[in-house]
This record gives sequence, structure tokens and C-alpha cells, in this order.
Amino acid sequence: MSTTIDTLLERAQAISSDAERVTEAKLRKVALPGGAGTIGLITLDNGEDHTKPNTFGPRGLISLNTAIDAALADDEVTALAVTGKPFILAAGADLTSIAGGGPDAVRVVAELGHAVFRKLGDPGGKPSFGFVNGLALGGGLEVALHCTYRTVMDSAPALGLPEVMLGLVPGWGGAYLVPNLVGPATAVQLILENPLNNGKTVGGQQAFELGLADAVFQGADFLEQSLLWAASVLRGDVVVERPEVDRGQGWDDAVRRAQQVAQARTGGASPAAAKAVELIDAARDGDRDAGFAREDDALHALSQTPELLASLYAFDLVQKRAKRPAGAPDRSLARPVTKVGIVGAGLMASQMALLFVRRLEVPVVLTDLDQERVDKGVGYVHAEIDKLLAKGRINQDKANRHKALVSGSVDKATGFAGADFVIEAVFEEMSVKKSVFADVEAVVSPECVLATNTSSLSITEMAADLQHPERVVGFHFFNPVAVMPLLEIVQGEKTDDATLATAFGTGKALKKTTILVQDSPSFIVNRLLGRFMSDVSRVLDQGTPIDVVDGAFAGVAPMSPFTLIALVGPAIALHNTETLAAAFPDRFYVSPALERVVAARKGAYFGPDGFLDPEVEALLEKPASPVVLSREEVRTQVLTGLAEEARLMLDEGVVTAAEDLDLAMITGAGFAFWNGGLTMLLEREGLGSFH
Repeated sequence: MSTTIDTLLERAQAISSDAERVTEAKLRKVALPGGAGTIGLITLDNGEDHTKPNTFGPRGLISLNTAIDAALADDEVTALAVTGKPFILAAGADLTSIAGGGPDAVRVVAELGHAVFRKLGDPGGKPSFGFVNGLALGGGLEVALHCTYRTVMDSAPALGLPEVMLGLVPGWGGAYLVPNLVGPATAVQLILENPLNNGKTVGGQQAFELGLADAVFQGADFLEQSLLWAASVLRGDVVVERPEVDRGQGWDDAVRRAQQVAQARTGGASPAAAKAVELIDAARDGDRDAGFAREDDALHALSQTPELLASLYAFDLVQKRAKRPAGAPDRSLARPVTKVGIVGAGLMASQMALLFVRRLEVPVVLTDLDQERVDKGVGYVHAEIDKLLAKGRINQDKANRHKALVSGSVDKATGFAGADFVIEAVFEEMSVKKSVFADVEAVVSPECVLATNTSSLSITEMAADLQHPERVVGFHFFNPVAVMPLLEIVQGEKTDDATLATAFGTGKALKKTTILVQDSPSFIVNRLLGRFMSDVSRVLDQGTPIDVVDGAFAGVAPMSPFTLIALVGPAIALHNTETLAAAFPDRFYVSPALERVVAARKGAYFGPDGFLDPEVEALLEKPASPVVLSREEVRTQVLTGLAEEARLMLDEGVVTAAEDLDLAMITGAGFAFWNGGLTMLLEREGLGSFH
């Protein structure tokens, strides 16, 4: 360590602030059975419920240090254990309380975290156990990794090291400990691949299978089983064996894989991803002190990058603005939703039904044109509930109740009787949707909210012929419904505050990030992605080779343009572009090549082997005088178009501020935290001023 722990504790106290929601470390002694001695059980608890996870700020680290020292100094205590309040171990560093102190504060907290956590794993000290009883992210996982042994709850929802997504690296031991515990290949997955895959995490059972934990237990008596297992280890009845890590060719291969992942996902634009690769490579020396020092240096350096500032901005959006949607009406105006109707029983409608019944736990009725479609939709929901039961995500009683709440009907009058909220998920055609709403309005109460999942069509026009247009609202989910956080709440010209408040209240109950959008073509995400794909298609059609175009956006978008088209489907991409081109013909371009691809019923431009489909290649434009751009020129041209569109959307009042554009692109399109979504990236590129 570069600084003594006493000095670090003093400096941590000096930089701490009242903004920190302090996670206290509470020590109690527990007598273990079978003569195994007494364990000092430290429980991390910030005094809040599970919706506000434990985090480590300066004062939290000081509290943990005090508890560890007390346990180490107590001769009666033969071993230590760390666990958390119900369902939560910890969610990592308290970024909000640390951010204001600048690089020096980051260095203090980095070094102090190492100094405190390492006491749990110092050779010659008392054996220690990490009881991972729930969510454990970043420093929350690292505190367990420092322990001699670990158990994990099988149903723990999220374990991971998301720091690279935030413009940082695992800085409290993770970059060194993980490759030396589970090997470099798994470390690359956990430290690099998962964070760059929209912050993917692993569950408790998978964490055990990956080697992060030595034992896995069910949730009902997790702490008791963990204590019994710890007693068996201390008595010598259980011997923990771990596979030897390959420090030769296997490590070389893993580092090469890490370099490829970093380049493919970020285009070399993320300092954190590059630094993570360096740290994994260097960890093979097996020198813990050197590894921790490298992490300290890395965090200090990254704290001075614009990417970290963008990450903190994005983190604040997701943690704060998302919880208090700008422009949302008084929540007291919201009406209760005690029954939900869904028009349509296809895949999107069935996904919505599953979400509504799981979150709202009210009757959900699917309707469609014939009984076969209705039965298929209800069957999908029931099958998904069975899968959740099989995975231990819900118990038998809840599975039975949820299945009983989901039903179907071909008769809207019968099915939607007593419904407070009806949402349509039918074909994306205005005449079809208007007809559906006319039918529904005739059979529901005047107060029933009529919501549409349209991705691009006008809410105002959809409601124009109804007796009560004020109760129509856009309620646009993103696919897959259960995974994507964003829900665009779209206000038509006549949508009233009670309808809006009910929509926002329902969105909150569904645990979605809700953003208020004024009625405009394709709303937020699809309008910006539509401009992106329109300009990309224009560049391609004018003669730039497709591999150049497709490779120009690493580090900008979460996937390449033509991977995006394959994901959403060429037909849907074309429909969105046509909608936007009809509204804004001066800016949006409908590609003849894309029209031919859709007409040929091709689902993607590239085949499973990663090469351009020869049949698609034959459909591409072949201009007589091609304009061939470099990747850098493609990137600049397309980003310039996005900057123009973002500015126009703000000027038009589509959203209240640039923060909502960024929050939408992060939660609805997977744009990177370390870019700050979209507008921070555009500002960094010198393409406009949005804040």
C-alpha cells in the first residue's frame, strides 16, 4: 500500500459527506456447532429496504474496517463472515458520494477499499467467509472475493463486476482476484464481456458453477446452511479444492480474446475496457500487492477521463431522473388498475401479459380474432410461468395464482368487462388500430385507459374519432418486454392528466423506466435510430462498401447497423423509416435496397457465418459513380445527422431536456454509460451543445 491505513481512514473521514447513505457493518458473535468455535458475523445494512441496496462510501468503509478489527482482536472469535441485509450483499461503491471529490478522493477510496477488504484474506489471519445472500455487484462482490471461502444463495439475482460499463475497472481487488480464482477466460467474461453486454450479470447458481463460490444453498435458510457449512470447513470435515489456473497458453488465449472483445464492442474508444485488458494480463504474476497497486493507479487515471464523467452523468440519470420522470402529472391523479385487457395474443402481447400479471397481480385478459390464437397466447404465458417455477424464481403458490389470473376471449365485451386499462398490440397500421379502439371503447367504461403499444404512429390521430380521446395514451414497450427497461409514455393532443398519471403509475408498478414524450413520429428511440439507419443506408447506397459502413460505429452504438436491422427485422426497420420519411422527407431516406431486401423476405444482411448473404449482395445498390467513404468519414457523417435530429427534437419539445434523450437511448437502445448515452458523446465529438 502506498499510504498507511490510519492515514487513509483520516482522509476518508475528511472527504466523506452527508450525501452518503451509510452502510453500517454490524458485528455479532455466533457459536458454531460441533466445536467449530465462534464466528464473528458482520452484516452490512444501510437501514433501508431492498429497493435501496447497501453501498460502500467513505463512511461505510470506515464502519466495515471497525467491525473487522473488532473481530480480529477478539480472542473468542475464530473466524469471520460477511453477509448483507435481506436479499442484498452490496451494490458496490457509492458513486454519488465519491464523485464530487475528484481524482484525489477516488484514489483515497480505492486504496482504503483495498486496505479494508484485504484484512479478510490476509495470510496468517483468521479464516473468513463471504455469505453472498443476494445482489452483489462491483465492490459488493469484491468484499466476498477477499474472503477465504464463499457461499452463495441459489436465487441471488445479480452478481457481477459492471465497472467497465461505467468507465471504471474493478478496483477493490476484482481485476486481480477473479482471474487468479476462476481463471482468465472466465475473468474476461465477468470483467469485460458481461459489462459491455448491457451490464449483464450472473445469478447465484451460475456464480457457483463458474467457481466464484464454493457452495450454493437455497434462500429459505441460506444463512443457517452457510453457518453449518462454515463450521464443517473449520472442523476439517469439508475440504475446499479449487482447480489450478493455467498461467501459460490459456492465459495468453484469454488476453487475446479480451483484446478482441474490447475492440469489437468499443472500437478502442473506451479507456476502461483497454485498462481492464491490461489488468487481467498483468494479474498472471500472482503478486497480490502489485495487483492491488495496479488497480489503484488505474482508478486514479480513469477518474480523470471524460468517459468517467459521462458515466457518472448516465448513472445519475438511471438512478435519479428515471425515478422522477420529468413532466409527469401529480401521481394522486392516477386511477387504480384492477384488471388489464390486451388486444392481440401474439408474441408481443403475450410478453406484455406475462409482465402485467407478474408485476400487478391482477386479472389479465387476452383477446384475438379466433380461439386458436387466444389459446396460443395464454399458453405462452402459462409456459413462461412454468419456466420461472422450474428455475426457482417463483414458488408453486405464486405460479398457480398467476396462471389463474391470465385468461383469453374472442369476445371483447365479455373479456374486457370491468377493465381499467386496455392496451392494443395489433398490426402497425393506423386504420387497424383505430378500428380496434372503436370496438374497445364501445364495451369499456368511460374511465378505462386505452393504451397503444405503437412504435411510431400518431396517438392524436389514433384517438381522433373516439368519444373520449382524452383517455388514449402511448405505452410503448421495447422488445424483449421483460428485459428492456424503457417505457415511452406518449401524450396525444387530448390526453388528460388522469390518463397520463395512470400510465406513469402503471409503468412504475411494472418496474419500467418511464419517460414522457409528446406525440411525434416514432417518439424518441425509434426516431433517433431511424435517423441513424436512414443515414447509414444512404451512405451504403451511394457506394461505400457494407463492411466499411457496418464497422464504423464500434464504441458508438451497442451493435453494428446491420446487426440492429437483423435484430428488429428489415420489415420493421423499413416501416419505421417510411413513417419518418413521410413526416420529414427532407431528412429521412427510404433505401431502395432495403425495400428489395424486405420484398425478398430476407431476415438479415449477413449470414450465420458472418459473411454478406450473396442473395442480399445482389439486391444492393450499384451506383454508376460510387462515393466511397472511410470508416471515420462514415462515422462523422452519421453522427452529424444524429446531432441535427437530437437538436430538432429538443426544439420541437418532443422531450423536456437532453437528459431524457440520453436516458431513453441508454435504457431503450443499450447506448453505453461511458458515452453518457448520446448527447454527451455528440458534445465530445464537437457536434453540438445540448446541456
